[in-house]
Amino acid sequence: MSNQFSESAMSKERYTSGIEDSAATITDVHATASNAASAAVAGALRDGRDDFPIIVHCHLRWDFVWQRPQQIFSRLAKNHRVLFIEDPVIAEGEPHLAIDEPYPNLVRIVPQIPQHLAVNADKDAEIFLPQIKEALRTHPLLAGRFESPVHWFYSPMPAPGYMGQFGAAGVVYDCMDELANFRFAPPDIADRERFVMSNADVVFTGGYQLFDAKSKHHDNVHVYGCGVDVEHYSKARDEKTEIPAAVAAAPGPRFGYFGVIDERLDYELISALADRFPDASIVMAGPLAKVDPNDLPKQANIHWLGQQRYEDLPAIVKGFDVCLMPFALNEATKYINPTKTLEYMAGGKPIVSTAVADVVRNFTPIVDVAYSQDEFLDAVDRAWREPNANLIAQGIERAAGSSWDATVESMRNDVQQAVWSAVPTQAAA
Repeated sequence: MSNQFSESAMSKERYTSGIEDSAATITDVHATASNAASAAVAGALRDGRDDFPIIVHCHLRWDFVWQRPQQIFSRLAKNHRVLFIEDPVIAEGEPHLAIDEPYPNLVRIVPQIPQHLAVNADKDAEIFLPQIKEALRTHPLLAGRFESPVHWFYSPMPAPGYMGQFGAAGVVYDCMDELANFRFAPPDIADRERFVMSNADVVFTGGYQLFDAKSKHHDNVHVYGCGVDVEHYSKARDEKTEIPAAVAAAPGPRFGYFGVIDERLDYELISALADRFPDASIVMAGPLAKVDPNDLPKQANIHWLGQQRYEDLPAIVKGFDVCLMPFALNEATKYINPTKTLEYMAGGKPIVSTAVADVVRNFTPIVDVAYSQDEFLDAVDRAWREPNANLIAQGIERAAGSSWDATVESMRNDVQQAVWSAVPTQAAA
């Protein structure tokens, strides 16, 4: 049999059942004597509260569009060892793990599996759990670094196969989307989500719609919607930032979108926008997912740019006269809270969106929300011809107060309190 470990790219992992709480407890929480306070601090350090390792299962590839998981774990990795396990990819040969370190202090595992063995999530766990355990014991990037981790899930699919298998101190479920509503969702994903939530110490949601849904089933749910890397996206307002050639070559005005091109977009609306403004350019920057390229609108003034580097997004936004959020209103968008909203705001651009519930709730009137196709086209026309400087300034201010740094620190505190609830808050120095 070939070596189980290969040094290369992506990775994933799973959890099973029976969470182990290995955290130390401090009994005399209310003691006021100085020696008791010192003991509390020492106990917190012993139980790993300050620097706990994290094992993450994520349905999104680390090298895909830079979004919520990457924003969160690129920051947590500054103080925590992170193992980022991706879903398996189809590969020839015997099942094995591709292991690398794509970001400082973050190790990625991408299970590689031949097509004939790619049956379901439970079969994946049966094949790869022993390999992952062996890697945690012996691989130079992993050995001795992930004792008593916090087990963190984005997708509930791997949970039954992996939960309880790594001596976890606690479990986190970060629900960034209602995955059960997405195209090609596995039929048992809702059951698996109930399993994760029944074992989770804390649940995070990416928006208020999700919070309303998940808080009915768990008593420790926190909303953490969009954050933004203000320093990064403010480059769209820097006169020294150069608009990429592919965008600059498109005739103005330019109405633009960046993000995944998938079933959540309203392609009839995009087509109508191109028809209403034949001399304008509709710039769509992002990778295709779960849609047939042949089904995309074909007008000559629509420019499908494909996946872009995260580093280039501010420069792309700089080239937009109006930023678009042309989402379809369907089951897949019922619970979304688009991260790009604050990113557009930080770029200092007017924004037009369809009536996605969390956008209506959180971002009006800075975002001009349209409730029909005609309203959307009229709003784009207004935003282009007479951009509202006051609303743009409000958007810049709103973005400045919504940093990912503050969001992630607050999430970290919630995890500490949920997993090590017997440890006083002041013990976390």
